[in-house]
Amino acid sequence: MVLRPLRQLATRPARPVADAWLAELADALAAPMSDPAAARSDVCRRTLAELCYPQYAGNWETAVADAKLPHGVRLALAALDPRNVTLEPEYYAECDDARFQAVKPLLWLWYSFDRTPVGGQNIDVGIGLRRLLAPYIFRRCGENFKAFQNVEFSFGYNMEVGDNVVIHRHVLLDDRGGIILGNNVSVSDYANIYSHTHSIIDQKDVTDATTILEDGARITYHATVLAGVRVGCDAMIGAVAVATKDVRPHHVNVGIPAKSIRIKPTAPADAATYCLPAARDRS
Repeated sequence: MVLRPLRQLATRPARPVADAWLAELADALAAPMSDPAAARSDVCRRTLAELCYPQYAGNWETAVADAKLPHGVRLALAALDPRNVTLEPEYYAECDDARFQAVKPLLWLWYSFDRTPVGGQNIDVGIGLRRLLAPYIFRRCGENFKAFQNVEFSFGYNMEVGDNVVIHRHVLLDDRGGIILGNNVSVSDYANIYSHTHSIIDQKDVTDATTILEDGARITYHATVLAGVRVGCDAMIGAVAVATKDVRPHHVNVGIPAKSIRIKPTAPADAATYCLPAARDRS
């Protein structure tokens, strides 16, 4: 075995500016809000205006209303305010509008930051921003949460996240029916975790089911976990696999549909016979 821990990089010259920017944003989000949806929309709009269109940051409302500016410029400026855009989950029948409108500005800031020159693949600042936003979006968020760029959710407010969870690039966390991530869970690049399913007869017939990844579960590259599946503690879903059934603790499941091919060598002696209650097929 070759251990390759992450390197510690030297502090970047602009780090003090980044820290001050994150602290300013943290203060704005922590301030008392009689109307969180409206107040957070203002915070989102101001933040994105400074990052994307600093020349209009001080006169945003005037610029949006200025008929002399090209329509495209005015539209781009208007879209900095989440009240001027719609997100797909708003169209879902079970969307709790009051809850979603409170988190929507933070989701829009999360998504939009990744598309800015400042964001992009800026790992350090990006992780700091998402770690700041997550407790305001999720139902619960533990310590040391780490999410990389282009991670997306459905509602966001149906997420329960433990300590030391890592979500890598381009992951979809469909929390429509609820997702629970235990401590030390890792979800690799381009994985998809679902919590709703559609009838094969009528697409409008939707079933929501909570999906659970227990402590130490690991979902690897391009894998998919279907709605209602429970991945046991320390279990692993292999690359490109599709988990349609519950996965036993310490087992490594691969393939389509995913099946157990081995037990981790660090597993307890009874891991081969241990089963999660009521294993279910989501295919």
